[in-house]
Amino acid sequence: MPSITEFLHTIGLENEVVGITKFCVHPQKWHKNKQHIGGTKNINIKKLESLAPDFIIASKEENVQEQIIEIKKFAPVFTTDIININSAYFSLLQIGTIIGKQKATSILINDIKKELLSLKPTNCFNCIYLIWKNPYFTIGGDTFINDVLHKMGFQNLLKNTNRYPEISIEQMQALKPDIIFLSSEPYPFKQKHIAELNSFLPNSKIILVDGEIFSWYGSKMLEIKNYYQKLIKQLC
Repeated sequence: MPSITEFLHTIGLENEVVGITKFCVHPQKWHKNKQHIGGTKNINIKKLESLAPDFIIASKEENVQEQIIEIKKFAPVFTTDIININSAYFSLLQIGTIIGKQKATSILINDIKKELLSLKPTNCFNCIYLIWKNPYFTIGGDTFINDVLHKMGFQNLLKNTNRYPEISIEQMQALKPDIIFLSSEPYPFKQKHIAELNSFLPNSKIILVDGEIFSWYGSKMLEIKNYYQKLIKQLC
């Protein structure tokens, strides 16, 4: 899980981490030098086992259950289940405690809390946050992304749905969003996609956003406030 890899680096596990996914791009030196054990959906189990890990961190949302069952045969697995900011704090502290980095993790969490407490949203825009295309998928109210949007003062028009529902152009038109956010991940939305949607939703502001800021729980949460300040300038 890329966000957890970045978190492990932040709390000082330079030597202890022996394997990461190919999507774990932060920090760059880890992406370059650490062993890659496949992607989040297609782990190379034999390679992972050959690294003889004492402890493995997985994600309920990102990893495949059948693969996690196989991995548990040779190493203990801690699986995160993140639905909002508070559950992220809880899982991070659990991980930090298990691996003997409770103090460093507590400091990080307290720093994040201070940053988010000082975030004072001034907007009241409603929005749709798109994560995929062909077909379009958005985010529901029981997601970490929804909670980050809420902290920033944005009202998710799909907050009464669960997880990641499919949404059509017609549904978006009926909802009349002030803003449509196009995330940089997991689908790599580009400038050309803004033009495509603008032809159907000319009254909505459509902008590209950094998906890491909205979906990576851990160290990246320290950047939420500064990103919001830049984002609101772009919108107003």
